[in-house]
Amino acid sequence: MILRLVLGDQLNAGHSWWREQRDDVLYVMMEIRSETDYAHHHAQKVLALFACMRGFAAAIEAAGHQVRYFRIGDADNGQSFAANLRQVAHSVGATRFERMEADEWRVEQALDAAAAECGLAQTVVGSEHFLVDRSELKTAFAHAVPRMEYFYRDLRQRFGILLANGGEPEGGKWNYDVDNRAKWPGSPAAPAWRWPAHDLSDLWHEIVAAGVVTMGDANEGQVRWPLTRREARAGLAQFVREALPHFGRYQDALTSRSLALFHSLLSFSLNVKMLHPLEVIRAALGAYRRGAVSLESTEGFIRQILGWREFVRGVYWARMPGYGQENALRAVRPLPGWYWSGNTGMACLAHAIGQSLKHAYAHHIQRLMVTGNFALLAGCDPDEVDAWYLGIYVDAFEWVEMPNTRGMSQFADGGVVGSKPYCGAASYISKQGDYCKGCAYDPKRRHGERACPFNSLYWHFHDRHRALLSGNPRLKMPYQLWEKLGAEERHATLQQAEVYLADLDAL
Repeated sequence: MILRLVLGDQLNAGHSWWREQRDDVLYVMMEIRSETDYAHHHAQKVLALFACMRGFAAAIEAAGHQVRYFRIGDADNGQSFAANLRQVAHSVGATRFERMEADEWRVEQALDAAAAECGLAQTVVGSEHFLVDRSELKTAFAHAVPRMEYFYRDLRQRFGILLANGGEPEGGKWNYDVDNRAKWPGSPAAPAWRWPAHDLSDLWHEIVAAGVVTMGDANEGQVRWPLTRREARAGLAQFVREALPHFGRYQDALTSRSLALFHSLLSFSLNVKMLHPLEVIRAALGAYRRGAVSLESTEGFIRQILGWREFVRGVYWARMPGYGQENALRAVRPLPGWYWSGNTGMACLAHAIGQSLKHAYAHHIQRLMVTGNFALLAGCDPDEVDAWYLGIYVDAFEWVEMPNTRGMSQFADGGVVGSKPYCGAASYISKQGDYCKGCAYDPKRRHGERACPFNSLYWHFHDRHRALLSGNPRLKMPYQLWEKLGAEERHATLQQAEVYLADLDAL
């Protein structure tokens, strides 16, 4: 008998494992405390994952495959990979263990150890999901990580996506990012939240009874995320039809008037593998070929899937486990307590954090330029920032979260992911959205009463990291502007920042 393990983020209905029914194969799936407890996850993340896993297990069993499923509250659940694999192997006399590559380094190590502990011969196969093989990425990214733009161009050519004759980019440009930075004026209207409501209150009672500690709003077990491939595919079609035409132009917009604007909401379905990246890309390409979506919007969306998603995976697997300890800026401050409550006078942070706590979701600019931006400017410990992002978002798995957070957002890797820190003062947030209207702080003031913390913290960040950053050609302008402010203005700004940094919880 062969045991085949299927993890909660490996719900790939197209995997070759499912092409044949075998009497000598038992599929094992498990909800375990070792996976719920390594970080405090959002309640809706745990609910959605467990519900997806249970539905997938039922589907493959209905298709004729043998399944052993451990629920979180089962009396015989050993709550770890090793304990449950040992139990099942003993009960069925299994001598072989097969699994897909785990996406997280931590899980890969745990599964290798579990197989050894159980005395099972192990075979590891690919997840048949990503577009670039992990071994290729580890080799290509091992010494010098390529810039994402050139990595993305290579994949465009490899897969023949948005290319004109001779392999040149369609429209004459590889990247239309400069056309995709508009502030949303409120029209066209943003689509409604596209996922159906699911009553998972019984599952929530199981999770609570099992002692799992979560964060965020459980919403009494009501979850509005896709739980099946059918729902995910329907959501993809709806996104392409209703939101993609406007996605590109407003992808960097910030607003309190819409949860998701024109964003796809597909990252959870992609990251648990209910959707394949190529089917998502082809759906966008189909709309473009039909004339329903502009080239700018199509390219901007495809770049996120084909370029960025594959790129951060390469960074992760080439640099782990050391990448998880990178702290190039030597940031050590704890995250302010309001990251777990949303109770801050800064309207942008109150909204972005409040939305995240309620829905386990925020779009990429809220994550990068609001919550991440503040943590970077304040010098918060990247370990704490990592843990917060990993826990709070429904789509967060370490392979994609860590390079985005520790690398892109916090510059803790010293420039591996991004060539400069991605940060901004209040002017950026005001330019991109409507958060500053009615805020307790004045976005135009660097110091004094009601001065927006983003302003003084922005300049304090650049001043304290001058030795490391001032030679970066992409930061020439900020340092020139800083000098032009004059000694008195610089002193007042830095003093204001010191006041704020002394009590971040009070902001």
